[in-house]
Amino acid sequence: MNLGYGVAREQSSKLIEPELSKEIIGAAIEVHRHLGPGLLESAYEVCLSHELASRNIRVRRQVEVPVLYKGVALDCGYKIDILVEDKIVLELKAIEGLLPVHEAQLLTYMRLSNKKLGFLMNFHVARITSGIKRRVL
Repeated sequence: MNLGYGVAREQSSKLIEPELSKEIIGAAIEVHRHLGPGLLESAYEVCLSHELASRNIRVRRQVEVPVLYKGVALDCGYKIDILVEDKIVLELKAIEGLLPVHEAQLLTYMRLSNKKLGFLMNFHVARITSGIKRRVL
């Protein structure tokens, strides 16, 4: 199944945050339509944050994610690129191709921040929908 944008969804019968997911993907498409591939990740982060905010969606950029070690939250320098409505983790890339380590990074950020839903988005592609992976914990 897909969301109408060619992005695979989780297997469960109930989609988590379907409307917000649709807005996020639509915003990514809009940013990619205007900028295309080839810019740095930071440019896509700023523009996607702006696009989501213009749709009245709350976003926070570069959200610190502490590592819990033996009951102590330690700052190890990990940061979520964009946190949407304090629910959805967006990990952005602008690279030749996604690797398993990039998906592992997203899943780790989701686990550390206790968020159920995340998107891995690679803007260095001809069609942005081919660069989006939606993951659920």
